[in-house]
Amino acid sequence: MQDWGISVLFEGRNFIRLLEGLGVTLEISLLSVLVSMILGTGMGVLMSINSKVIRFICRIYLNIVRIIPQLVLLFLAYFGLSKSFGVNLSGELAAVLVFSFWGIAEMGDLVRGALNSIPKHQYETGLAVGLSRRQLYQYIIIPQTIRRLLPQTINLITRIIKTTSLIVLIGVVEVVKVGQQIIEASRLTVPSAALWIYGVIFILYFIICYPISLLAMKLEKWWEV
Repeated sequence: MQDWGISVLFEGRNFIRLLEGLGVTLEISLLSVLVSMILGTGMGVLMSINSKVIRFICRIYLNIVRIIPQLVLLFLAYFGLSKSFGVNLSGELAAVLVFSFWGIAEMGDLVRGALNSIPKHQYETGLAVGLSRRQLYQYIIIPQTIRRLLPQTINLITRIIKTTSLIVLIGVVEVVKVGQQIIEASRLTVPSAALWIYGVIFILYFIICYPISLLAMKLEKWWEV
């Protein structure tokens, strides 16, 4: 077992440290997802109204987010703000701001697409049969929007979780950073440690993301019944 390098996982607190790093990853991911879902939904509604100015501003925002890589946004937030404007952000806060900034735009576009995909005659028919606007959205529009949003939203959540691995480059001690520290400390005694450490990190990400995908599939089947 020593030759394979798996023993490095159980030396001292190495495995516990990986789990603690995973906790940091999950904390940043969950905060970013929560902000993205709430504000992104509002942005999607704004993008669906008949205001050319609002839609233009939202489209510019969306294009900026899609053009600039998340890593560049992280560097701008963490290094750029502190150097140019004297804003002292922690790596964790910078990560939450950047991933929320990205997630809000993506979620907004998903909501806009789901709302616009519902035929206009359903709005007109609902109002024609005497439904109030609240009832129209509660019983007709929102249920259909959620069904259409679910697969893309689950995909966005898993993307945010996986993309948080980039924060290792701004010094945040999350699961990948902890793995690098363990590998560096064991490079002479256990040369094959990288295989096992990164293998465990892969499994941890899989354990987090796969159940989310399963939940989405079950919800889709439940709604189809």
